[in-house]
Amino acid sequence: MKFIVSSAALLKKLQVLSGVINATNTIPVLDHFLFDIDNSNLTITSSDLETTMVSSIEVDSKSKGNIAIPSKLLIDTLKTFPDQPLTFTIEENNIIEINSNHGKYTLAYADGEQFPKAITLDNPSEAKVSSKVLLKAINSTIFAAGNDDLRPVMSGVFFQLSQDNSTFVATDAHKLVKYTRTDVSASELAEFIMPKKPLNLLKTIIDEDFQVTIEYNNSNAKFILENLIIVCRLIDGNYPNYEAVIPNENPNILTIDRTQFLNSLKRVSIFSNKTTHQVRLKLAGAELNISAEDIDFSNKAEERLTCDYKGEDIEIGFNSRFLIEMLNNIESNEVSLEMSLPNRAGILKPVSGYEDGEEITMLVMPVMLNS
Repeated sequence: MKFIVSSAALLKKLQVLSGVINATNTIPVLDHFLFDIDNSNLTITSSDLETTMVSSIEVDSKSKGNIAIPSKLLIDTLKTFPDQPLTFTIEENNIIEINSNHGKYTLAYADGEQFPKAITLDNPSEAKVSSKVLLKAINSTIFAAGNDDLRPVMSGVFFQLSQDNSTFVATDAHKLVKYTRTDVSASELAEFIMPKKPLNLLKTIIDEDFQVTIEYNNSNAKFILENLIIVCRLIDGNYPNYEAVIPNENPNILTIDRTQFLNSLKRVSIFSNKTTHQVRLKLAGAELNISAEDIDFSNKAEERLTCDYKGEDIEIGFNSRFLIEMLNNIESNEVSLEMSLPNRAGILKPVSGYEDGEEITMLVMPVMLNS
């Protein structure tokens, strides 16, 4: 078995595929790439059992067969080559020889049959979405997903695809983000919870606009890109009723420049308590007063900003880290913060900068103010 391939083209593929491989694996073969040769087509697979990534590349070969090559050793070797053709020759005794312009290198490979078989989806449902829309949906929501192992359903992004629109939701019980597109729909209603790892992989892969096909059933989802397939196991469980926690009556509305608000929060929060990260927002007339205090160390900061405010005077506390994170993930120049009472959630929305058919709502829970 023998094939010739461009070192740069192979390295580019492997660097993408290596994102799936865990630093430590209980099964040794998962530290490898599966190379499957079928004449001039080389299919490469990487997996951590939960997520599998498959890509293919054209090679010069007349062979057929499969082997598993150690991922780190191969990538480290390829990084050192200028772009040139490399000849891979599979020898006896589980040895593979790589020949370059300057020398030859031998390494041990594992039997390709040991590599876990890719999951096949039986009778899957299907939805098609633009890669740019999918990327925007992931970027807008993934930061709000939780990390609590005791509540796995909150550790992913909830996909809700219907004939009218598509909604993507993430929450960790302290903050919630809901991103809706009316220009993206599915042939039938579908709801599933995507883990963060495959979504983060998709973020790194998508760099131009193309059609992504999503196939899914009750337990797995498959993302088919131009020259790449990601199959992952879905998070099992029922997503919480997020609509129930979004307050509808929010008569107190603050509208303010996003950058000004963000920079002020960053400065003031430095002086906040290191456990609660609490900042106090005091709104009266056209003035927003942002303050923070760490009583233990006698640290205190206060800033006044002019703003557009409609509603009753209110004093409300928030975790500054959550507000900063949300403001960093909004693209609008101006934002609105809608509130009702100091013990009810605040709703953060962009004022402009989003396309027609696109809507984003961010909810942040308040914290109890010190008297």
